[in-house]
Amino acid sequence: MTGTKASFLENFCRRRGYSYVRFDYFGHGASSGDFALGTIGRWAEDAIAVVDSLTEGRQILIGSSMGGWIMLLTALARPERIHALIGIAAAPDFTEDLLWPSLDAAQRRELCETGAVTLPSEYDPGGYTYRRALFEDGRRHLVMRRPIALGCPIRLLHGMRDDAVPWRTSLALAERLDSRDLAVVLVKDGDHRLSSEADLARLGQTVDELLAVCG
Repeated sequence: MTGTKASFLENFCRRRGYSYVRFDYFGHGASSGDFALGTIGRWAEDAIAVVDSLTEGRQILIGSSMGGWIMLLTALARPERIHALIGIAAAPDFTEDLLWPSLDAAQRRELCETGAVTLPSEYDPGGYTYRRALFEDGRRHLVMRRPIALGCPIRLLHGMRDDAVPWRTSLALAERLDSRDLAVVLVKDGDHRLSSEADLARLGQTVDELLAVCG
């Protein structure tokens, strides 16, 4: 929650007088717990609990990367509380569609036999440790295998130079969402983070647009 986009949104909302909540999932950032023990279901429960206990009225949910998957699960669990959604390089079903296919035979064997595998990451010198439970739980929360019954306004932002989540993922997601007020914005030179000054300005404009739409 101390990342560039989350911090920008806090300042953006303060300047405009909007309420705003940001938080770290279990095992992330300032939150307690071991990241390696986290699962999609547990992180979705965190987000639902935040919506239930810390907000009032209908909300705009913003989810980046894995947070895009959590955003969808939260909206499906509480559709009556949702104003609109903004996905930033959203990665629904990434454990099944991106992470599992990236493992070679030896890594899959290690995961199955030991229950965990550590993969290199540009975001962490020690790499990320993924446990078998993450994949097993992820399969229970897949959303891209069927139409997604969310009809609220939705905006999906994705960089075309994203080397972590292919931009075509946002196109596939758009096809599955029921919303008729849906736009996909592809940023030609955008990377996975979409945290440049221009990217942040675009995010702010998107929030303003959706608040006007939801009026």
